[in-house]
Amino acid sequence: MTNYSGRGLHGQVVEEIGRRILDGRIAESATIDITALEAEFGVSLTVVREALRVLGAKGLVDARQKRGTFVRPRDSWNLLDADIIRWQLAGRANQTFLDDLAEVRLVIEPSAARLAASRHGTDDLRALRAALADMGTATGPDAAVAADLRFHRALLAATHNELLRRMEVVLATGLAERDRLVHGAERADDPLPSHAAVVDAVAAGDPDAAEAAMRRLLDQAGADLHRVTHQPQGEDVQ
Repeated sequence: MTNYSGRGLHGQVVEEIGRRILDGRIAESATIDITALEAEFGVSLTVVREALRVLGAKGLVDARQKRGTFVRPRDSWNLLDADIIRWQLAGRANQTFLDDLAEVRLVIEPSAARLAASRHGTDDLRALRAALADMGTATGPDAAVAADLRFHRALLAATHNELLRRMEVVLATGLAERDRLVHGAERADDPLPSHAAVVDAVAAGDPDAAEAAMRRLLDQAGADLHRVTHQPQGEDVQ
């Protein structure tokens, strides 16, 4: 699931059309005027068609004789694609998506913590502790986001379940965008103690404690996000 952001002219066209579809500027079932896009972006017809091919692979568009290229219904979109996840949050907080992400995390991560407590190895603990150390020394939102992602990837890896590890496609992309909202504000609680509690429980080989610690972490994450996304319009984050 390739992220096309910033990949030259072709990537810019993919990015712009994808965002327009996700935010509704190009509506479901709408026919896409390829010639108009070619003129608007100042690119060749080949570039536009290649961009639409990429978006077709993501389930966003299709083409039919006589009808042309059109936007497919939302239930056909590959909502687990990393770009589609990112486009849903582009430039704003999509509350429905954030709520869905929180529910997915609540289903996956406490159970992942249980498994990690039972199955982790020395390398897994090393990776978790390294991510925790990076969280403690992170300066600025970008570093904090990167460290948090390393932590959650390391936790999934510590389950030694290949399918759970693949869930990072959903968690990592969605969590990155969620983290940018939270870490870009200055009212979030310190995330280090809640993450350290998970590591301590995993290291102790205590599945019940690991699951409980992860649930507390997710409760805190939810509270932090609520403060950021529900502040009154025009109110500055303090």
